Amino acid sequence: MFNLTLSELSRALSRGEFSSLELTQSLLQRIHRLDHHYNSFITLADDTALLQAKAADATRAAGYATPLTGLPIAHKDLFCTQGLRTSCGSKMLDNFISPYNATLVERLNQAGAVTLGKTNMDEFAMGSSNESSYYGPARNPWDTQCVPGAHPGALRPPLPRA
Repeated sequence: MFNLTLSELSRALSRGEFSSLELTQSLLQRIHRLDHHYNSFITLADDTALLQAKAADATRAAGYATPLTGLPIAHKDLFCTQGLRTSCGSKMLDNFISPYNATLVERLNQAGAVTLGKTNMDEFAMGSSNESSYYGPARNPWDTQCVPGAHPGALRPPLPRA
């Protein structure tokens, strides 16, 4: 499931090939297993994600699904997400738990998206290589010697298996 596009995941959820809960559990397990190599997440939202996935499955079963219902998303740690740490990659905000959602987060929640967590980023988004985060640099999954987004060669190579 991890290598499907959002469109492919949406179609598979609509056809009942798997539930949002199964998808979410699979992706969270993969993140827990592999992220120590990539340092791509600052915060994981396991409990929130599982609750949202169950709600998405209920919405889908009731016939009220949107194209985003049950689809996984990870928010850049720049976007305030109620109840989750929003540090902007900075030590200064390391313990800040947002009391509200950014408009983008709220709209994605209303559409039924499932928040897996918050992704690593350059401190206060001041950069493009993801090397200046308080939490350490993120690594490119195709080549850990490259910064994220910098893959010489193929446009969409297969993700590494692990």
